[in-house]
Amino acid sequence: MTRHSNYLQQAATKVPEVTLGFWIIKIAATTLGETGGDSVTMTLNWGYLTGTALFSATLIVFVALQIASTKLRPFLYWATIVASTTFGTTMADFADRSLGIGYSGGSAILLALVLGTLALWRWSAGSVSVATVATPKVEVFYWATITFSQTLGTALGDWMADSTGLGYGGGAVVFGAGLAVLAVLYFWTDVSRVLLFWAAFILTRPLGATVGDLLDKPVHDGGLAFSRPVASAIIAGFIVLCILLLPQRAGRHPGQATAAG
Repeated sequence: MTRHSNYLQQAATKVPEVTLGFWIIKIAATTLGETGGDSVTMTLNWGYLTGTALFSATLIVFVALQIASTKLRPFLYWATIVASTTFGTTMADFADRSLGIGYSGGSAILLALVLGTLALWRWSAGSVSVATVATPKVEVFYWATITFSQTLGTALGDWMADSTGLGYGGGAVVFGAGLAVLAVLYFWTDVSRVLLFWAAFILTRPLGATVGDLLDKPVHDGGLAFSRPVASAIIAGFIVLCILLLPQRAGRHPGQATAAG
């Protein structure tokens, strides 16, 4: 076995297989990102700028650890996802509210960033499939796309809940319906699996954002007024339980079959 093929086999194990369990944990992680981010910026009253700085530093540390790892470490992977979604929450709120860009303006800018990152990744590596995340360079593209998509999802969730008048419950229904449409396309059409993955990844974020807002926003704003820290602790416990109980298999890189041969 060559050194390159051995690296492919090791590096591929850092990305989880995309299964139903993956999406369950992903939605829970995005909900935790919303309640956790709001706990720091609103409940602790640290503000959006401080929260963004804190979570950006946390995200950089976790991404570095993830890239340095030689195999799938489920708790590390999902901790990085949670870090990206809490950063996305505070960053989107900072841009939308503190900078005065607004929900629609923030969503448009973030959508451009997601599409631009995917285009640059495609140009640089030839594919944006998560099955090809096998080198540090591609991992950087992977985590950059995830972070921008998480931030976009936060802005979309806020825009849907506030600007359209649907509220948090209505927004959750809309995004849930969107994911149902993607599931139909996955099982009954030949639409690109890569396209469907990234569309679902983006849509799960506003779904989690609206569910998180539904849990912790005041009743007069359409929420259930749960304590943000308590809600965050419950969701975090659920994620840990899912990681322990649901299969956390490593995704396969296309090069593994060649390497094995």
